[in-house]
Amino acid sequence: MTPVPARSTAPGQQRPGLRPVTLERIESAVPDRTVRIEDLAERLGLRRAEVGVFRKIYGLDELRYDPDGTLFDLVLPPARRALAALPEGGRIRYVLYAHTIHTLAPPSVDPARVIRDELGLHGAEAFAVGQQACVSSMGAIDIAGELLRAEAEDGYALVVAGERAFSPTVQLIPNTAIMAEAGGACLVGLGGRGDAVRSYVTRTLGEYAAGLLLTKEETRAYGLVYADALAGVMRQAVAEAGLEFPDIELVIPHNVNLISWRNVIKEMGLEADRVFLENVPRYSHCYASDVFVNYTTLRDSGRLVDGRPYLLVSVGLGATLGAMVITHRGR
Repeated sequence: MTPVPARSTAPGQQRPGLRPVTLERIESAVPDRTVRIEDLAERLGLRRAEVGVFRKIYGLDELRYDPDGTLFDLVLPPARRALAALPEGGRIRYVLYAHTIHTLAPPSVDPARVIRDELGLHGAEAFAVGQQACVSSMGAIDIAGELLRAEAEDGYALVVAGERAFSPTVQLIPNTAIMAEAGGACLVGLGGRGDAVRSYVTRTLGEYAAGLLLTKEETRAYGLVYADALAGVMRQAVAEAGLEFPDIELVIPHNVNLISWRNVIKEMGLEADRVFLENVPRYSHCYASDVFVNYTTLRDSGRLVDGRPYLLVSVGLGATLGAMVITHRGR
């Protein structure tokens, strides 16, 4: 299968005159319950040596995981906090639920509509975005912006992400990651006071679409091209934002593991502190919520600089690579 060419959306560069997509508020939440990766060994069928590899080589330590919680316990709190930034009189026209796992609820339950109704947004159109796996949160922001541009009247969209590690099958990516739980939400507008989206680039390597069902040979081949392919998407996103990589204040990544990011950092010739990796041992990989969790960690600790560009990056199983440049606006 031939790799799909990179797709890009660069609001500030390719289509001058259009109001930029703005991220009016980003929020996240994690369960209170913290577990160390050793505590999950029996559940995931990991031998002691395999746990040691995850800890010493992949850099994992602990994560948030609550087997007694529900999907909606996870996603509704950050969604409500993001909605608090909705201006008086503002209307939510779309609710987009971004997720990685294809089946999250019984067939009779549509999580996107449940989220909408629980938030009291009954007039909004609600649907899910999951085709890009862990990149789906950024993909949902891109879709939301295009939908808002097509509206005759101004409005807003709410992007919600988060899912539970409800079975060992969806919690372990062998030799790659142990999945954790987190929820995230982003209030999206046009031309607002929030962070401005300057570009968004994705590339799908379709030959690795089997994901967890890849053969050992295919997995090995993916590992060989991963760093170069992701670096290419990151560079393209920065270029389409009208910037050069030294202009980027910080890379805000997904939390897959440390070794994958070290390979990308080496491929790009970056200083290690240019990529925010402190949450990898704290939270592990939280499906499509990582960029929201990492963004809010930086914001809440006063580490985002007003007027500076940041690069959000994630990779989805299957295999989609995504990168989005934003300019932070402190308020």
